[in-house]
Amino acid sequence: MIREGDKVLLIDKRGKRYLVTVSEREFHTDLGILKLGELIGKEYGETIVSHRNEEFRVLKPDINDIIAKMKRGPQIVHPKDAGIILAYAGISPGDTVIEAGVGSGALTIFLANAVGPNGRVISYERREDFARIAQKNIELAGFSDRVTIKLKNIYEGIDEEHADHIVLDLPQPENVLPHAVEVLRPGGYFVAYTPCMNQVHRFFQAFQEYKEHFYKPRVVEVLVREQEVKKECMRPKTTMLAHTGYITFIRKL
Repeated sequence: MIREGDKVLLIDKRGKRYLVTVSEREFHTDLGILKLGELIGKEYGETIVSHRNEEFRVLKPDINDIIAKMKRGPQIVHPKDAGIILAYAGISPGDTVIEAGVGSGALTIFLANAVGPNGRVISYERREDFARIAQKNIELAGFSDRVTIKLKNIYEGIDEEHADHIVLDLPQPENVLPHAVEVLRPGGYFVAYTPCMNQVHRFFQAFQEYKEHFYKPRVVEVLVREQEVKKECMRPKTTMLAHTGYITFIRKL
């Protein structure tokens, strides 16, 4: 049952989505005015009607809805990349994850959702303006209870004694390797997201000094192509979400 203060997703007849917080106020759209107080006591899946008699379906938002509507600063790690980071690293409820390069907080939100209420995400960010944006987005997602943002350059060191995983969206992830050797628990993953091939090559050159501490590296790139399905024909769409970054995984021995 929907309560005052809950976040809900409204979908109109065109498929346009609106993320709103339920309260005794009016919400204006080009399809009419909605009295959000009428949502209180409704069940998800029901509808609300504007003053122009236009229906809006009411759903419970998930983290993809939050990320789609959150405030953007720097470029985010796309869901296709975040998904494979979570899967290949096996990030699970109760884990402690150290992240760096928080940006707008999209990957932070995916990590926080995966570790659950008993896990922790400690995010290092050296830019105060990015940290402010990320903090607001994390609050929007409802994960303030499990995420801590530190204004610090992780290249200079990691404060925590132990972590289950380390996930980086940084231009020079190799600078974190000497700290990761000390902090990362055996079996945990060091993950580096880098947009350029030369960054991967530079990382591998630096990695040679630390390879005795890790299982063999794995580098992947995720490409997503949707399909166009019609009654007469199914074919790939002419556009696709192609290269966004290279993801390197190494596992602590």
